[in-house]
Amino acid sequence: MQQLTNSEEQLMEHLWQLEKAFMKDLLEAYPEPKPATTTVATLLKRMIDKQFVAYTEFGNSREYYPLVKKTDYFSKHVNGLISNFFNNSASQFASFFTKETNLSQTELEELKKIIDSEILKKKK
Repeated sequence: MQQLTNSEEQLMEHLWQLEKAFMKDLLEAYPEPKPATTTVATLLKRMIDKQFVAYTEFGNSREYYPLVKKTDYFSKHVNGLISNFFNNSASQFASFFTKETNLSQTELEELKKIIDSEILKKKK
């Protein structure tokens, strides 16, 4: 799976949220100042070429939809991050993440609950 640029990721985020969208819907999803229609059209073309987005034609209009699930995209990139920067060690990643991201005690406790829940699932 190829990587998206920051601009493409931002557009993809809108498309994941909307699930299906015409150009006007995508433009409306952006905060001010909105990008030019030509900019969004260029991003969509690149994302179609990368096989992240497809469309259905309705006369002169195109309804765009994602071909890649958000969870699949981010899962691949988190795994790549762990592989490339943490010697394929999830515990090194977790250590870095919990120490370097200024998480609150509540957020750390929530993470612990998630991890404890996953441990219980693995034991079954």
